[in-house]
Amino acid sequence: MESIQNFFGTIDFWQVVSSFIFLIAIIDPFGNIPVTITMEKEGIRIVPWRVCLASLIILMAFLFLGEWILKLFGVQIEYFAIAGGFVIFLMALEMILDISIFKNGNLLEGEGSIVPLAFPMYAGPGAFTALLAITAEYSIASLCVSLILCIVTLYLVLVGTNWLTKYLGQTSLYIIRKFFGIIVLAIACKLMFGNLAAIF
Repeated sequence: MESIQNFFGTIDFWQVVSSFIFLIAIIDPFGNIPVTITMEKEGIRIVPWRVCLASLIILMAFLFLGEWILKLFGVQIEYFAIAGGFVIFLMALEMILDISIFKNGNLLEGEGSIVPLAFPMYAGPGAFTALLAITAEYSIASLCVSLILCIVTLYLVLVGTNWLTKYLGQTSLYIIRKFFGIIVLAIACKLMFGNLAAIF
């Protein structure tokens, strides 16, 4: 009981606010709206609570075990970020060029909620790298709270996606998809080339 009290006693309001702003920018639920719209157009049903639950479990697990898991497999975080960045790069090409790279025909209802949305889009290498980078500066308890706030924000955005689809015209959605496709492409390039530079 005392250890639990000590854990929650390390929660700092400003740490929560600061890490929330940092992590929500990395997870980027608003910028990834076109991805969910595209997947739903392809017949893949997105289940918001599954996306959020899977993302929270993955991020929490990586917060506590991430560095140990990568060391276990002898994988540096830089290599992991490059691999995840490549997957996101392919997803960005789908958005920009109107092509289909990922084959989703065999997905059962709701499976698209886990891959590629929960991982690697929301709970991906960018979020993993960010978590590892700030664990030295923020308490684990504060990071847990900020992660939960990020997931709540993500849920609200995913639930509101249908509203955006209904009230925004097809032309607006097309422009948004292209614009954010370029943003996602830039993030993917930053993950890949930034970590390649760190390695070499």
